[in-house]
Amino acid sequence: MSTGSLHTQGIVRQVMWDRLLAIVEEQAQTLIRTSFSTTVREAGDLSAGVFDVRGRMLAQAQTGTPGHVNSMACAVRHFLDVIPADTMQPGDCYVTNDPWLASGHLHDFTGVTPAFRDGRLVGLFAATIHVVDVGGRGLGTEGRSVFEEGIRIPILPFLRRGVVNADLLAIIRANTRTPLEVEGDLLSMAAAGDEGARRLASMMREFGIEALDELADYVIDTSRAGMLAAIRALPAGTYTNEMTVDGYESAIRFRAAMTISDSRIHVDFDGTSPQSRFGINVVMNYTLAYASYGIRCVVGPHIPNNHGSLEVISMSAPAGSILNAAPPAPVAARHIMGHVLPDLMLGCLAEPCGGRVPAESSLMWNPQFRGSRGFDGTPTDWQIYLFNSGGTGGAADRDGYSATAFPAGIRIVSTEAAEAAAPILIWRKELACDTGGAGTHRGGLGQVVEVGSVTGDAFELYAMFDRVENAPAGRAGGSDGATGEVRLASGPTLSSKGIHSVPPGDRLVLSLPGGGGYGDPRARSRALVRDDVRLGYVSPDGARKAYGLD
Repeated sequence: MSTGSLHTQGIVRQVMWDRLLAIVEEQAQTLIRTSFSTTVREAGDLSAGVFDVRGRMLAQAQTGTPGHVNSMACAVRHFLDVIPADTMQPGDCYVTNDPWLASGHLHDFTGVTPAFRDGRLVGLFAATIHVVDVGGRGLGTEGRSVFEEGIRIPILPFLRRGVVNADLLAIIRANTRTPLEVEGDLLSMAAAGDEGARRLASMMREFGIEALDELADYVIDTSRAGMLAAIRALPAGTYTNEMTVDGYESAIRFRAAMTISDSRIHVDFDGTSPQSRFGINVVMNYTLAYASYGIRCVVGPHIPNNHGSLEVISMSAPAGSILNAAPPAPVAARHIMGHVLPDLMLGCLAEPCGGRVPAESSLMWNPQFRGSRGFDGTPTDWQIYLFNSGGTGGAADRDGYSATAFPAGIRIVSTEAAEAAAPILIWRKELACDTGGAGTHRGGLGQVVEVGSVTGDAFELYAMFDRVENAPAGRAGGSDGATGEVRLASGPTLSSKGIHSVPPGDRLVLSLPGGGGYGDPRARSRALVRDDVRLGYVSPDGARKAYGLD
């Protein structure tokens, strides 16, 4: 083959690769546009991707969260183990919410749709969505086993040749407090898979290819090579980091030893705390998902995320530890601990990556609310799951971002959407002064969110928060960010985890943590400090104490 032909072939492959990325983004947007819940429609708590017939992820949508995307990358192989590829039919869709097979808790459903070209299986589309309710105790920390946390669905057909499995749907509907929303979101997930399969078949006809095998190998080999080059650019060795977070019954210690070699990055979590009696445990899939994401933030961040770039990262964690929980451990609020992992990985990479690693960030604070009276005061059970973010850590070249979701990347549900979906009023949502850690580059600010009931009735809070006792750490001489607080507007402080009642006429006040600062605060530009004071990010007293501003 001539050099020109090889060049042309490479261009065509790249164009097809770009088309795969466009197809999965359309899959994700279809899911968002047709979904019923604010969790999917407004927050984008989902993932979407295309896989080859061997279960290797080829492309993921940018829309979505790393916890879903990277655990989905592992999950599809479990589907193929249960439902062999040669038994799949056009119009099929298979689902599970088993935490140890998919993304770590029962509220996440993963669906797989086979894609066909002229009657031949050519690929698989997968998606993961967070549904509002799956029964049991609900989304919170209080379960003592996964059996208390809701209905657990093994890998089963949701659609067979385009026909909904009515028996399975009836079981799911009977085990959720929000049957309309859950059914609608599951049907949306199946519809998005169908759209992806249709677009893939159209692309293959356009380019005149009968199978994805050659393109899949090109995507995976190219990504693997790019990731290996990024790893080999780092100094080889073993780098360690430790972190302590609040936990539940006691503080949780995370330990990581990251070994960088010519062939991979391997992380060993030996020495991490054992699993908890409460629902904050993490399954290995979710540990892989967020730890890999933390590494990818600074090692090969511009290399597409797929099987090739992920397979050169490996993990090990002791069975029965909080990062490799054994069934039937409670796992409903696994995101609290899982979201710590990117900062833990960045701490390992601080030495080999130098100034590319920011200070620690606050964790997302995602409250679930429940009540028993509707907008007009009539008896109606309702619940809503919201997303709030504190500040991210400052970096060597910039301040941290305020009220920004890291590491989940989930969009914050707007006040208007939240108040339209449930009888709540968000009285206050504002940046919190002096919460960002001081530094040459300041940490991002946390925020204060105040929530009450439209009717003035009592309502329940399912609290799943951390960094109330252990602040996000600064880096390179920067100060720690502020810790968070959970309290009632009337004054009493509440525990950061558990179920609380907000009394009639009272309001809940969440004060979210700020990100750690980066670098010596005294080296921060005086003009920037004055701007911070003028904008209300730093108080005059804080500017004097932290930055030495006259």
